[in-house]
Amino acid sequence: MALMITDDCINCDVCEPECPNEAIFLGPEIYQIDPARCTECVGHFDEPQCVQVCPVACIPVNPAHVEDKWTLLGKYERLTAQARQVASGPAAADDPA
Repeated sequence: MALMITDDCINCDVCEPECPNEAIFLGPEIYQIDPARCTECVGHFDEPQCVQVCPVACIPVNPAHVEDKWTLLGKYERLTAQARQVASGPAAADDPA
C-alpha cells in the first residue's frame, strides 16, 4: 500500500527528507508521493517515517495502490538494488578488484 498526501497538507517540509526511498516530492500545490517508490518504509523502518513526522496527519494509505507487505518488500529490494547500482557507477565497472 503506497501512501498519499491529502489536500490537508500545509507544506511544512518535514516529510520529504524523512523518506528513505525519495518518494516524496513537492507537487504543484502540495507534497505528493510517488506510489512506484513508496514502500511505507518496509525494509527501512517499522513505521512510515512521513506519517510519524506529519503535524497534520494528512498521509493515509492510497486506496488506488493497495499492496501487501511482501509486495512492498519486493519494491524495497528493487529500489535498493537500483540505488546500489547508481552509487557504484561506471567507475566501479572498470575497477579490476
